[in-house]
Amino acid sequence: MTDKQTVRPRGRGSNVRWLAGAAGLTAVGSAAGVSVARSLRRHVSSDDPYEDEDFDLLDADRSYVVTTPDGVDLAVREVGPEDARLTVVFAHGFCLRMGAFHFQRARLAEEWGTQVRMVFYDQRGHGQSGEAAPDTYTVSQLGEDLETVLTLMAPRGPVVLVGHSMGGMTVLSHARQFPKRYPDRIAGVAIIASAAEGVSRSPLGEILKNPALEAVRFAVRYAPKTVHRTRGAASAVIGPILRAASYGDEKISPSVVAFSEKMMHDTPIATLVEFLHALEVHDETDGLSALAKVPTLVACGDRDLLTPMEYSQSMAAALPKSELVIVGGAGHLVQLERPEAIDDGLVRLVERATPSKLVALTRRVRNRVRKNG
Repeated sequence: MTDKQTVRPRGRGSNVRWLAGAAGLTAVGSAAGVSVARSLRRHVSSDDPYEDEDFDLLDADRSYVVTTPDGVDLAVREVGPEDARLTVVFAHGFCLRMGAFHFQRARLAEEWGTQVRMVFYDQRGHGQSGEAAPDTYTVSQLGEDLETVLTLMAPRGPVVLVGHSMGGMTVLSHARQFPKRYPDRIAGVAIIASAAEGVSRSPLGEILKNPALEAVRFAVRYAPKTVHRTRGAASAVIGPILRAASYGDEKISPSVVAFSEKMMHDTPIATLVEFLHALEVHDETDGLSALAKVPTLVACGDRDLLTPMEYSQSMAAALPKSELVIVGGAGHLVQLERPEAIDDGLVRLVERATPSKLVALTRRVRNRVRKNG
């Protein structure tokens, strides 16, 4: 089942080549860096529908700390009753934090009411979670961290996993390492703007070839006292690219842009360079065989230049129970740029995955009340 909302964007090839060329940046103030800034400004709307949005919504939810076997404290937030029939667990992407699912938390809490519990957490080295040894910043380790979160936060009942970008890779890693959880515990999976294996074929792969990043990675591992001196070089290489590739060609709310940029800027330098390397070398294609046993949602923006839509199309083709949603005009942060498309897809996924008709029935009743009210 495939929901394709638009066709391949105009001019995408030129954007890819431009971003790949910009991988040679050594300073934000360079000509290429100025072009990035101008490109980003063209995306920002003069009207801001989210000017008064409270992007700290998740901070008010029930909070926990989950400690991994290697001693890393993961910040966790929970929405919904502890005895809900279904738990949905969200894993965020590279250089982000759990707040990247802000719109999903707001809409789906209203949509599902007391029938579904949602669990969000910051990946190691991100957000409010603890930093860890650089050699643990791998996609394989993230899959193990997800298992720890599931064991402590959702020990019983069916679970739906949602992963964006590196979070999607986290879910695939979990599926590879813990295949018996599918479908016994994991009833459904959403993979958003992600890839099953290394991203060397995207513009991000070109960025990873920059010698400045390898120098910073060496400093992180072997000369940690000098890391603060290398932050500017690494940020100059990767920062403008991430910002420019985050959104598509539609005008974006300035408040949403500022929110996502803050998440990126606040990411520690060790987290940035080590997980960049992890994204380059990871291969979690074996996890697809476990995901094939459960209903899945594979979604992306058709202007995603970091994990191009071909990656999503390839994964969906390998998953017989998948729904493929390609969101027209959206970039890599599709869940922030076009949240309604992702929210609707997640609602459909839960209705397909839940063993009880109660969730779907509750939604239909609520929708009738809205229409009649």
